[in-house]
Amino acid sequence: MNDDGPNDERPHRLGTAGWVAIVAMAGFLVWSGWYAVYAWNALGGISISTAGWIFIVAGVLLTLGLGAGLMFLVFYSSRKDFDR
Repeated sequence: MNDDGPNDERPHRLGTAGWVAIVAMAGFLVWSGWYAVYAWNALGGISISTAGWIFIVAGVLLTLGLGAGLMFLVFYSSRKDFDR
């Protein structure tokens, strides 16, 4: 017998707090998109040097690498049962 949890066949409904969280996150997403476009257009007359582009790319790659490394550690510790 597989005991993975309750055998509730009803679909789980999202409560009021869940919908509020979704609406809030969607609002933040729309606002951040608007602000990114606004900031990008405000930089119209500014040029970025080669060193600036190198640091921007390095910052993005380091941030992505850190995020990927931390996610790897989360999954690794879960698989190896270190997080109990």
